[in-house]
Amino acid sequence: MSDKRYAMVIDLHRCVGCAACDIACKSENNVPVEFHWSNHIIETTGTFPDTRYNYIPTLCNHCENAPCVTNCPTTAMHKSEDGLTLHDTDKCIGCRLCQLSCPYGVIWFNKEDPHQNFMRDSEPAIPGGTSTGQEVAQAADAPIPYYNPARATTYQGIRDRGMVEKCTFCDHRLAVGEDPACVVACPADARIFGDLNDLESPPSKALAKYTPRVLQRDQGTKPHVFYIRDFNK
Repeated sequence: MSDKRYAMVIDLHRCVGCAACDIACKSENNVPVEFHWSNHIIETTGTFPDTRYNYIPTLCNHCENAPCVTNCPTTAMHKSEDGLTLHDTDKCIGCRLCQLSCPYGVIWFNKEDPHQNFMRDSEPAIPGGTSTGQEVAQAADAPIPYYNPARATTYQGIRDRGMVEKCTFCDHRLAVGEDPACVVACPADARIFGDLNDLESPPSKALAKYTPRVLQRDQGTKPHVFYIRDFNK
């Protein structure tokens, strides 16, 4: 059994709302344009000039009590020994019970073969000046215009039609001792990742220093994504 318990702390005071995390996630994990493994909630309240703007980054919470795991009839959605919530495409039957069970809306479903928008892109935006999606894929010798082969070392590089998909905390990167891509890409160091079982790890220290909160605590899922401080503009 693993002695690790991976978690992420997001410091909203540091977050600048640039969405670098969202872009890095798509490139690292070959995520279709219309999907958002890494996403955000934007809230604006009040009446100008007395307004409040909140930007809350979101992703799979890798819940300790994950309803997607509990309700999966084939154990395709499962917990790893180090606390990750992962999906086995070999066992998935595409019933989408996991998607219906998730209170956070972070599980996506491939209704058709993924990345078809690129494959159907045959007209350049600027004739003679820009390339089509097909041309980029051919030039890169890759199945899609942006493709990271490392993603396929632990999980399907590109998920098939009829499959669900979601954030894995970049388990393929964790397997070689690297942080998730969104953590590395954040220019403000707002994402803090590590092992909660290690009291000296960055997330453990952050949670000890600040009062954390989680999304939808009343659901009882025990998320492993925590938020500290505030983004208030």
